[in-house]
Amino acid sequence: MTEGRRTAHWRKANPVDPDFKIASSPFYWLARVEGRYTLGMDAVLKRIGMDVPRWRVLMLLTEHSPASVSELSEHAIIRLSTMTKIVLRMKTEGYVDTRASTTDGRVTEVLLLPKGQQAVKQVRAQAGRIFQQAFRDLSASQLAALNDVLQKIFHNLDNAAD
Repeated sequence: MTEGRRTAHWRKANPVDPDFKIASSPFYWLARVEGRYTLGMDAVLKRIGMDVPRWRVLMLLTEHSPASVSELSEHAIIRLSTMTKIVLRMKTEGYVDTRASTTDGRVTEVLLLPKGQQAVKQVRAQAGRIFQQAFRDLSASQLAALNDVLQKIFHNLDNAAD
C-alpha cells in the first residue's frame, strides 16, 4: 500500500504518527480480546481444575501427538523453559507422558494420555460456551476472514524484533 492511499484511520493506528490514538490500534484490540478471553477461560477452567497453559498443551496434543516440547512452545507462544515446566507438571498429574524422540535422542516428545484425552472433552465443553459468546454475531465467512487476516499479521511479524 502506498503512503498516498493510507487513510486517517491508518495514521491513527500507527504509533509513529502524530494523530495516533490507542483505540485505533489493532494491537490494542487484540490485547484486550486476548485478555478478556484468558480471564473468561481461567474462570471456567478453574472450576474443573485446569488452566489456560495446560489447556493449550492439551489442544495442541489432540492434533499433534507426539509433539516435541519445542513444537509445543512454538505453537503456544510460550518460552521453552516455561513450556518445559508446564509439561513436567502435566506429566506428574497424569495428563501427558514424555519420551526421547526415536530419531533424535536430544528431543523430548510429549504424548497425550487417556486422562489428558478426558480432560480435553471437559474443557472443550467450557471453551465452546466462550466461543459461542465471542462469535455470536459473526458469520462463518467473517470468522474465516478474521482468521485469514490474523494469520497474515502473524506471518508479517516474523522477525519483527530484528
